[in-house]
Amino acid sequence: MSVDQVIRPDVLAMSTYPVPDASGFLKLDAMENPYGLPDTLRTALGQRLADVALNRYPAPRPQALLEKLARTMGVPAGARLLLGNGSDEIISMIAMATARPGAAVIAPMPGFVMYEMSSRFAGIEFVGVPLRADFSLDMPAMLNAIAAHPGAVVYLAYPNNPTGNLFADEDIETLVRAAGKGLVVIDEAYQPFAGRTWMPRLPEFPNLLVMRTVSKLGLAGIRLGYVAGAAEWLDQLDKVRPPYNVNVLTQACAAFMLDHLDVLDAQAAELRAERSRLAAAVAALPGVTVFPSDANFLLVRVPDADKTHAGLLAHKVLIKNVGKMHILLANCLRLTVGTPTENATMVQALAASL
Repeated sequence: MSVDQVIRPDVLAMSTYPVPDASGFLKLDAMENPYGLPDTLRTALGQRLADVALNRYPAPRPQALLEKLARTMGVPAGARLLLGNGSDEIISMIAMATARPGAAVIAPMPGFVMYEMSSRFAGIEFVGVPLRADFSLDMPAMLNAIAAHPGAVVYLAYPNNPTGNLFADEDIETLVRAAGKGLVVIDEAYQPFAGRTWMPRLPEFPNLLVMRTVSKLGLAGIRLGYVAGAAEWLDQLDKVRPPYNVNVLTQACAAFMLDHLDVLDAQAAELRAERSRLAAAVAALPGVTVFPSDANFLLVRVPDADKTHAGLLAHKVLIKNVGKMHILLANCLRLTVGTPTENATMVQALAASL
């Protein structure tokens, strides 16, 4: 047996997506909601899941869940929804469906790594366009990339990961109109913390999709993403969707929690308030720069990211060192906003590690 004669050379050269072992650590590296559900909801959810028919395949297009999701998340009339095993799977489906000869995917850099990874898996050219030094869109460069690759898929994270900022709405509108022959996907994974959305504007732009996930809202473990847009797009993406991609437990949990969205919204509001407190505490540390954030994490620049990251690990605090992801992120760390107690522990460890 010879693996290198069977596996694609580009896959052989890749590394797997890194997910560090968090055992024994304060886990603040993955932008998860740190709050659990109230006991009463946990009991009721447990009963709901106990009634699920595990011996049956899930509904491939669960209509009741789709209608509830559209209603609670403000999907405009006429727009359709497609579900994925997290938004990662939706990104993969888009790559698979658009992998024509000469296809391209365009995205600002630094940005969410799965845009590039899924493109490479599908054999699509990935065009990363560097952001400006203030993490805003380089509009001439973006427009040039779109003009050079008509029919491309353009990803715009709103807010962006790992920078945490919202791109200007007028810039996004310009890009959506410029990409009229292609597809623009606005990734609103962190919408619960931004308070702004492009969802109501879907009817204005036939080449626009809005993608979200329930992961950052507090349900990362159930792996549910969704994308909204015109039926002409989603009907085609549905053809490459695995037939039973969202399992019965995920469907039941999502349907239950959409009836209790007020609990998750209250947790998001607390995290938004805690984000401001954490930003002020970290900014007060010597030599640390905190960048504005509309997500549930902070991007911070320290004098020596590697040294500081190692110090935090020694204090059993797990955060993300993004300093080597892109030149614009030199000496930067990404800190997930946790509970007040978790944040206090992180700030103390950060102060000791600088």
